[in-house]
Amino acid sequence: MRKPEPDSVPVSIPLVVLDVHEDGTVAVTVDGSPLHPEPFAPPWRRSSFGQIIDQATNGQTRPARVEVREADGATFTDIIAASRRKSRPEPAVEPPASARPVFHTIEGGGFVPGEDVAVAVITGHTEAAPTGNARGLIDPAQLAPDTAGGVEVLLFGRISGTAVIRRVP
Repeated sequence: MRKPEPDSVPVSIPLVVLDVHEDGTVAVTVDGSPLHPEPFAPPWRRSSFGQIIDQATNGQTRPARVEVREADGATFTDIIAASRRKSRPEPAVEPPASARPVFHTIEGGGFVPGEDVAVAVITGHTEAAPTGNARGLIDPAQLAPDTAGGVEVLLFGRISGTAVIRRVP
């Protein structure tokens, strides 16, 4: 006597749809349900693709079919495979006290409540040309503290245009 064979289960992976708008913002759905950025985060943009995929695939622990619909009507489709999981989690290693990062708080006023504020480390200064244009060249060596032993940090409000520069030791 033969054992009854179980019915085959259809393979189903989530469908992630990214609708790119004219202004560069992106509306995202996963299987028809909207996927929003974290609270108080700026809207999804084309540059948010990695974050969107990580959130939609639970850190790439599950596969997904991704469809990108451009504002001009072009459509692109791809399958994002799940990453292999490590068989054993690596033991957590406590960094030595001297290797722990030191965090500094930079504060400034004049921003619109809830606006996206960019935080940037100043790597140098440049002078505007007679045309009003400016060009910045970034030398990776300039990312270290300057001769005064600190760095300048810029807070820039993307809506208000407020700019605050502070020196961090």
